[in-house]
Amino acid sequence: MPLYKTITPQPHTKVLIWKIDEPFDVLNKDISLTPHCQNRIDSMKSEMHRRGFMSIRHLLKEVSYDDRDLWYDDFGKPHLYDGNQISITHSYNFSAIIISNQQIGIDIEKQREKITSIAHKFVHSSEEHFFNNEQTRISLLTIIWCVKESLYKLYATPGLSFKDHIKITEVDFSNNRIKSTINYKGKRDSYELAFIEFEGFTCAYVIP
Repeated sequence: MPLYKTITPQPHTKVLIWKIDEPFDVLNKDISLTPHCQNRIDSMKSEMHRRGFMSIRHLLKEVSYDDRDLWYDDFGKPHLYDGNQISITHSYNFSAIIISNQQIGIDIEKQREKITSIAHKFVHSSEEHFFNNEQTRISLLTIIWCVKESLYKLYATPGLSFKDHIKITEVDFSNNRIKSTINYKGKRDSYELAFIEFEGFTCAYVIP
């Protein structure tokens, strides 16, 4: 399938989402990989992961980048050689990237019942009041997880806790906006994020 959705939250920020309908052989066509990434994909045993990996390369191609433009630091955070910021995510049959000239993060997750059993690990007591009749518990838990994962990717700092250091401070369901803070080692930063829900999935991303 071609590009599923494009969102431009700001003039220099773009979100691209791909629905992975194609088999690996189709996704592998006309995509050139670096030797390092070729070795990575050759070592992947999961067909789903292989297809997700290649769909990201198609998203890069949509914005005039390719595999050689991408590098990863010691924490596994992706970067672009031209200085623009990038964040990458993949869940089942959807993948996405966000590219900006400022710090960003993105996450996609499938909405699953399983998330209710791990909510105590990432939801702080100060966030419980956001649960209401407007959203099912699974929906809101998935939104909160995606928000915190997006900020974790942006911050890329070992020791950062979803539950203790990343807090949701405001949720605007009518506009699909969330405000959050990261309070870590004496430093406090505030962020605004957007979220969307589609086909049983949730995507959240940082708005610079």
